[in-house]
Order: sequence, then structure tokens, then C-alpha cells
Amino acid sequence: MKKILVIEDEAESREMFLECLKEEGFCAIGAANGRVGVQIAQEQLPNLVICDIKMPELNGYQVLNTLRQNPATAKIPLIFVSAGTSDVERRYGIELGANDYLIKPCTADDLVTAIAKIC
Repeated sequence: MKKILVIEDEAESREMFLECLKEEGFCAIGAANGRVGVQIAQEQLPNLVICDIKMPELNGYQVLNTLRQNPATAKIPLIFVSAGTSDVERRYGIELGANDYLIKPCTADDLVTAIAKIC
């Protein structure tokens, strides 16, 4: 069973993603901010990280940079999910090394499709 870490500061969104992933048969774990998310990623080495960008403590870009600098987490795929819709934001996320970028609100189908392309 693939393990997916959801890093999202909005509790309602985080719970929706976790529920959707569990219904699809994934082992889904959540983190309420970027700092906790990085700790969990380093401890549990998930198969994939789904990460918001605008969060307290560490934003999504900082999370991605931190994960990429650690050899143990450098290759973990990451999908950004953010309300930021500008082409500049999406391009920046992809240039940093994100594997995909979904715009909120996104559907469960959008999420599952993005995951299927990566895992």
C-alpha cells in the first residue's frame, strides 16, 4: 500500500484529501504545517507528498527545498495543491522540482489522476 503525506494547514482541506486517499486504498497521513510535514516525511519516507504552498512555519516551496536537500527524501515525488493560480506560481513550483501542481479547489478525481501519473 502506497503511503501519501498530505501537508495542508487548513484542517477541512487536509481531512478531505486524507479521506479521499483512504477511500482510494492509500495509507494517508496528514501534517498541519510545513515544519511538521518535513519531520514526518523524514521519519516515514512516504511514496508521495501532497503539499499546500501558503502555510505557516515553512511554506510549500521551503518544504520542497528541504526535502530535496536530504538524500533520504530527495526523490520523493511532490504535488503542490494551492489556491495560487498565476502561471508564475505554477512555473516556479515546477522549476523547483514539483512533479505536478493542482489548483484549489480540485476534485478527488483530479487528485487521483495526478497521483496515478506519478506513482
